[in-house]
Amino acid sequence: MSAHREAIRNARSVVVKIGTTALTTPAGKFDASRLEYLADAIEARMKAGSDVVIVSSGAIAAGIEPLGLSRRPTDLATKQAAASVGQVALVNSWSTAFARYQRTVGQVLLTAHDISMRVQHTNAARTLDRLRALHAVAIVNENDTVATNEIRFGDNDRLSALVAYLVGADALILLSDIDGLYDGDPRKAPADKPARFIPEVSGPADLEDVTAGQGSSLGTGGMVSKLSSALLAADAGTPVLLAAAADAAAALGDASVGTVFAPRPERLSARKFWVRYAAESAGVLTLDDGAIKAVVQQRRSLLPAGITAVSGRFYGGDVVELRAQDSTMVGRGVVAYDAAELATMLGRSTSDLPAEMRRPAVHADDLVAV
Repeated sequence: MSAHREAIRNARSVVVKIGTTALTTPAGKFDASRLEYLADAIEARMKAGSDVVIVSSGAIAAGIEPLGLSRRPTDLATKQAAASVGQVALVNSWSTAFARYQRTVGQVLLTAHDISMRVQHTNAARTLDRLRALHAVAIVNENDTVATNEIRFGDNDRLSALVAYLVGADALILLSDIDGLYDGDPRKAPADKPARFIPEVSGPADLEDVTAGQGSSLGTGGMVSKLSSALLAADAGTPVLLAAAADAAAALGDASVGTVFAPRPERLSARKFWVRYAAESAGVLTLDDGAIKAVVQQRRSLLPAGITAVSGRFYGGDVVELRAQDSTMVGRGVVAYDAAELATMLGRSTSDLPAEMRRPAVHADDLVAV
């Protein structure tokens, strides 16, 4: 067993993401009995000494039948209505499944905005930590009833990666109807050229020949979303296991199934993780070649002299994107000035600026290259 699978097997804090397809029948109906098997596997992991936070999709699917709908809705208002009804059914099903083990379930509903705002971000982490301390099982889902865009997190895949960092998890396990990563869709590959299974992703070279597909009609994730989220979590320093929900017992047991994503050697600081992945961008700073070299290669602060253009309405303390002349994003950071103020400083040497404007536009400690 690889060192990374061993790390997942021995992880004391685990986030488990469960996709919509893992909770529905082939016909698309929500199947509460499937939660029992998953709860059994999660309970076994908790009895072995791990803290587990569950990120569960399935709310919209769970609301389809009670509302008399024939299929997953396509308009936002009906999706929100289905989520409203389905959230009740979903959390009740989880509560019933864990009640067999005398465990209490707590629901935490989040939106992308909650994660992007520093105060809400911190409050969410505090709530999840307290639920774990009280030995309750946290069931996290996106708050689809107030979401203004369809599944902002991508069927909760991205949300699970953000939650893993929020709670300082030692491992993230993504469970769906797919048993791991392949270089193509194994369901569509020709018989004479089957898709190749990839047991471990240790770097970009392992993904050179991979073609990822979109989601199903019930969920909005798909391999594109799962791959992106796995890489996000791994880049932040959390090992990831991608496996089939049918193999949950093994995935949560000895981690012998699925595809493992190796983490970066050092975890990002909480602030840099928030800047890079969680915070919403309020504007864009366009840099010249010298500034790009300074902030990307030399990890130095961004000075006004290296900025050629400013766009967006932002204020000091907001997160902005740093882009090259061809619009390629090279980094993100917390800007020190308002947009209007910074616009008067473009291209000017620090020595030519008033004393109160001589601090960097983006300090190195608040800057993350991408």
